[in-house]
Amino acid sequence: MRVDRVRLLNFKCYGDADLTLEHGVTVVHGVNGSGKSTLLEAVFFALYGSKALDDRTLDDVITTGEEEAEVELWFTHDGREYHVDRRLKLRGDRATTTKCVLETPTETIEGARDVRREVTELLRMDAEAFVNCAYVRQGEVNKLIHASPSDRQDMIDDLLQLGALEDYRERASEARLGVKTVLDGQREVLEDIRNQVEQKEAKDLHERLNSLESRRADVAEEIEHYETQREQAQETLETAEDVLDRHAETRDEIETLEEEIEGLRSKISETERKREDAKDEIGEVRDRREELADERDDLLAETDLEATDPDEEAVEERIADLEARDEELRDDLEDVRVTITEGNNEIERLRSEADDLETRADEAREEADDLEDRIDADEEAIADREEKLEDLDEQIETARATFEDAPVEFGEAESQLEELEAEREELVSESNDLTADIRTAENAIEEGERLLEEGKCPECGQPVEDSPHVDVLDERREELADLEAEREELEAQRDEIDDRIDRAEDLREAERNVDRLEENRDNIEQLLAEKRETLADRREQRERLHEDADEYETEAEEKRAAAAEREADIDDARAELGAINTERGAIKETLETLERISAIADERAALESEIETLRERRQDWETMNDERREGLSEKRDRKRDLESEFDEERVETAREDKQNAEQYIEQVDDKLDELEEQRNGVQNAIGAVENELEELERLRERLESLEDRCEQLESLYDEAETLQTTYGELRAELRQRNVETLERLLNETFDLVYQNDSYAAIDLDGDYRLTVYQKDGEALEPEQLSGGERALFNLSLRCAIYRLLAEGVEGTAPMPPLILDEPTVFLDSGHVTQLVSLVESMRDLGVEQIVVVSHDEELVGAADSLVRVEKDATSNRSRLERGEPPEAELLASE
Repeated sequence: MRVDRVRLLNFKCYGDADLTLEHGVTVVHGVNGSGKSTLLEAVFFALYGSKALDDRTLDDVITTGEEEAEVELWFTHDGREYHVDRRLKLRGDRATTTKCVLETPTETIEGARDVRREVTELLRMDAEAFVNCAYVRQGEVNKLIHASPSDRQDMIDDLLQLGALEDYRERASEARLGVKTVLDGQREVLEDIRNQVEQKEAKDLHERLNSLESRRADVAEEIEHYETQREQAQETLETAEDVLDRHAETRDEIETLEEEIEGLRSKISETERKREDAKDEIGEVRDRREELADERDDLLAETDLEATDPDEEAVEERIADLEARDEELRDDLEDVRVTITEGNNEIERLRSEADDLETRADEAREEADDLEDRIDADEEAIADREEKLEDLDEQIETARATFEDAPVEFGEAESQLEELEAEREELVSESNDLTADIRTAENAIEEGERLLEEGKCPECGQPVEDSPHVDVLDERREELADLEAEREELEAQRDEIDDRIDRAEDLREAERNVDRLEENRDNIEQLLAEKRETLADRREQRERLHEDADEYETEAEEKRAAAAEREADIDDARAELGAINTERGAIKETLETLERISAIADERAALESEIETLRERRQDWETMNDERREGLSEKRDRKRDLESEFDEERVETAREDKQNAEQYIEQVDDKLDELEEQRNGVQNAIGAVENELEELERLRERLESLEDRCEQLESLYDEAETLQTTYGELRAELRQRNVETLERLLNETFDLVYQNDSYAAIDLDGDYRLTVYQKDGEALEPEQLSGGERALFNLSLRCAIYRLLAEGVEGTAPMPPLILDEPTVFLDSGHVTQLVSLVESMRDLGVEQIVVVSHDEELVGAADSLVRVEKDATSNRSRLERGEPPEAELLASE
């Protein structure tokens, strides 16, 4: 993976920033607090969203005082291009994601979770794995070395995708236990079902079912006999009830006729009253019609119509003429209003443009005043840099003066130092050999003295009597004294070499200091030339701004004069508007009078129609009463006929038949209920036996199914156990292979950093315990190293893991950029040089892109491309700027 471009909008300390990243080593530098690390955090956030914020929330991402933020990231992975766009917005007191889109070569993915899941699958690592492998965040350089072996093992296993195998093994174990639990339960159920089948087979259910069905047939035959007798009694009951019902209906009809007769009498009286009321209402309507005629005559007198009694057509013609004239006046009125509105708009526009021009003139003068201040600042900066050039020349001369009494010429200190260090190595080797010889001699003398005390020869071990070798101890003591004298002489020579090495190191540092000073001088000279050119441009711009301000003021005066001329035209238009409104008012009053005259004619016609309607109603009501009187006579005749048909003897006979039938039905119903209860009991017994037979069949089927199920579960249990063992063995095998590869890569990386130093090798065992071996064979825990050495050791481990993941198990795999955020925090100057070697070695080993955040001058000098971050003290906003790597002193001055 290669990060191609990142764009930020209101992200933390960045207002609007856009950065393109190149191949190779990119160093992001700037003073502390300028926003260097924030740039890397933005890349991390674009990939993983809220998972990249640790304990922080989305609210912390949006720049203080802003409502929205956006991060866009363009990157190339495995030869294909991708684009991520995340947007945030404050809603109340919380920030939410309003847009999260990942554009791939084949599709567009939306939603924070889906995008994060796709990025995780694409890079083969989640947010935690990303910071454990590719992204060394500020303050976490020693994270892996301080972790316990088990935590370190989990981190690295997760990076190498071995954690998934452990998850699979645990799932297989859980599945095996689950199958065992289910199998045990199924075996218990199987035994219970087998017992139930045996119990039901012992009940002889088919013989019981035949007996119950025979009993059910006898009861059904008896029920059928009693139901026939009940039907005959029911027919007698229904006949008696018909007679009684007819008697009741006749009596009810007589009562109804009496009520209807009385109702007709009342309706006839009510209708006669309505006819009298309608007669009175006709008189009132006639009076209203005459009043309207008088009102019309009065209104006609107020109009300018020629006829004294004009017809409706003349009134309508006059109304049309007035409306046409009003329409003409309305059009004229609209034209005048448009003229006034457009004039006001033009006046407002002219005055607004004049205000804008005056504002632009003020802004131009203010900008010219600002340029005046910046010109003064530039002049001071030029003077300061000229003074700094003089200081640098003096420092260079002073540094070169160091070589006036030196044993070597300027530029030869490095080679002399290498020769002296090689000479010291030879002395150290000789001294170590002499030390071994001295220890051998001392051991021999000690052994000889012990043998003499025992009465034996110190050389051959025989009794000392008549032995020719008893003086061997004196020779060995002399040999020991010579060896010790020789070692003292070597130590004196080594001390002398150490003094010369110290002097050579001082001279080499002086040479490097001269190189840095001369490079700073070149850079300052270049910046001084640029500053002088900028000063000339600003002076020219200041003059141009003064000229623009004068032009703006002249144009503003012209526009205000034009606005005054337009105001006079608008006053004339307002006078014309008043005359039109007056004439329209007079026309409106006349139109209202004529429209009322027209309306009176309609009202009089309506009143005439109302009179005719009332007359028709009186006639209808009279016809209606005549019909009601005929109906009243018919109902009186029907009532007399019904009263003559009434037969009391026949009704009494029907009452007796009804009572006898009801008594018999009640008795036979009790008997039928008893028989029905018997039949239901037999039917229930039959149903119970049938249910038991069905249950027996189901139990037999379930028994067979359970036996098959148990066989399947036993097979599944064996498969889960085999799968669990396979996953465990596979993880152990892959871990051992990865440990061996990682140990090799770690030693290769460590050799590049500590070549010719005091450390020999690193051991990484199967549980990821780390051991550092010195060249003398002594083993050290990583925690026993110095702070700088621990940091380099951890960076070496990170780089080795990165290389292992990049090589992959089945070949190379595309990796994210190697990102180092302030890796020099725990390093002194010597270890920074080794860190530079480590970075350069990773580049040489094929890491496509390395991004380092640091203000260390040596790391800055090792960059292929440089990004400078500065923060505006006024707005507290950071900005990005590309450039060539300057020296640390120049960075501080800027």
